Amino acid sequence: MSARVAGNPSAQRRVAIVGRLGVYPMVKLSLAGRRLLAYLALQRQSVRRGVASAELWPDMTDEAGRANLRRALWRLPRGWVDAFGDELVLDAESDLADAHRTAARALAGEPLTLGEIEVLSNDILPGWHDDWVLTAQETFRLLRVQALEAACRTMAASGAHALATQAGAAAVAAEPLRESAAEALIEAHLAQRNRYEAAQCFRSLAHRLHVELGVLPDPALTERVASFGLTQTHLH
Repeated sequence: MSARVAGNPSAQRRVAIVGRLGVYPMVKLSLAGRRLLAYLALQRQSVRRGVASAELWPDMTDEAGRANLRRALWRLPRGWVDAFGDELVLDAESDLADAHRTAARALAGEPLTLGEIEVLSNDILPGWHDDWVLTAQETFRLLRVQALEAACRTMAASGAHALATQAGAAAVAAEPLRESAAEALIEAHLAQRNRYEAAQCFRSLAHRLHVELGVLPDPALTERVASFGLTQTHLH
């Protein structure tokens, strides 16, 4: 939902939650107000007041939580949240919607720009540990890793090797034990004939798998790397 700022029709209200919380244009907000805007941006749809208060203040009684919600709404600058009866909805753009569209394009086999790779290299609200954030963080991390891995393969196949390795490296950084992401990055390195980087990636994967899971990399991946002239001496 697009919203214009009074007195400045060319500016749009925007709440960013990918990477960090940002509110644009900058306005003075209470801590409760910041959390409320982040919560509504994460929901991407209208939310009933009772649900919002229960999730934002789970350790309080229903009455106390609703009172906190009313105070947070009262202290917010006008125009950021719309109320339709018992429903609340953010009246601002959110970067989460943009990130989802970027991920969908990557999963559909489209290449990404460096800026789009950087966007998908970030989690939702890192450092936030509220219950209403944690599930969304894990869901979005899986989506962005899948998208980055897909983009890596797409761009490696099309010859955009520099961007392919950036996407692959971001996927591996997000999920270091994800073998398919490491495989995509290794393939991108090998497509550039950068066997040293491929071997480094494989060694790192093998070490993590051994330390954290007590297993070896998939034999097919080991054979794939070895087929490019990387002997067991190089890989250990």
